[in-house]
Amino acid sequence: TKPTQNSVKMMSEHGLNPDVLVCRTEEPLYKDLKRKIALFCNVTLDAVIEALDADTIYGVPLEMMRERLDVICLEKMKLPLGKEPELVKWKEFLNKLRYPKSKVTIGLIGKYVELQDAYKSILEALIHAGAMNECKVEVKNIHSEHLTKDNAREKLNNLDAVLVAPGFGSRGIEGKIDAIRYARVNKIPFFGICLGMQMACVEFARNVLNMPKAHSTEMDPDTDQGVICMMEEQKAITQKGGTMRLGSYECVLNNDCVTASIYGSTNITERHRHRYEFNNTYQEAFEQAGLVPVGKNPNTNLIEIVELKDHPFYIGVQFHPEYKSTVENPHPLFVAFVKAAKDAQEQRNGTPKRPFEKSAV
Repeated sequence: TKPTQNSVKMMSEHGLNPDVLVCRTEEPLYKDLKRKIALFCNVTLDAVIEALDADTIYGVPLEMMRERLDVICLEKMKLPLGKEPELVKWKEFLNKLRYPKSKVTIGLIGKYVELQDAYKSILEALIHAGAMNECKVEVKNIHSEHLTKDNAREKLNNLDAVLVAPGFGSRGIEGKIDAIRYARVNKIPFFGICLGMQMACVEFARNVLNMPKAHSTEMDPDTDQGVICMMEEQKAITQKGGTMRLGSYECVLNNDCVTASIYGSTNITERHRHRYEFNNTYQEAFEQAGLVPVGKNPNTNLIEIVELKDHPFYIGVQFHPEYKSTVENPHPLFVAFVKAAKDAQEQRNGTPKRPFEKSAV
């Protein structure tokens, strides 16, 4: 109780008086403790809220409801209470999260893996998708700077799927390309996001289209095989992030592509945050060799999605689907990706592969 009293005293010295105290604690707050805090901090007894350590952050909203924090806040602000939220989907998600029926291991290939929050949105999207599949997703962080052709098998062989993360700059790029090559050749489910999609195109150009100098002009401005480059019209933009393409954009999908079956639609809208694009000069060569552009922006003809033929799951997207994933609406691409990881694991273990179920996403 002493630290709480001191905190409130410091607030009061600045002219702020709390209406509600939410007390983080490792042990339950018994009524006597709550009464003491209320007395010395000049709040009502019901406004002392226990915020007990939770096994998952997704359990906190239900705990706060149990403590009636929502009701107290509405009453303090003199707002109508209305009907108590049922949170049916949230509770279902939490139950699946806490009691998974299986586990998959997904390799996250990036250069910021030592920073816990660098890929936070992706990690949360994988949690959402895992719960939807009643599956625990264990993420294995693999630093792309330490990945090479020589050690790719050692680092990636036991994974159920590979996700190559977004980012900027040249550090760790060759490691990402080596990881993508390994996933492509060994038919490991692959998902590339933004820079991950771009490097999938570079890898394919180098190793399938016989373009050894293929690269992004972000990393190699002098290459004459820039399969990823900045569009001329993008260079002229000086507002809203400068040359960066930011915000929500439309995308039209091919009718017969895997991504359309995952979304259940051929017209989608996704959020972007990038500068460089697929160079449409090479579109026909890519398509004929098997890496097919299946999604385009209807206004600019920019390629947003690529898929590899004759592969269990190989999708690269220029946008950031993780930004739209939520507990109640896990992003369909992540759900399908985790399902593909489950299928790959079951195949390795000798379990027959289940057909793709559209309803699962």
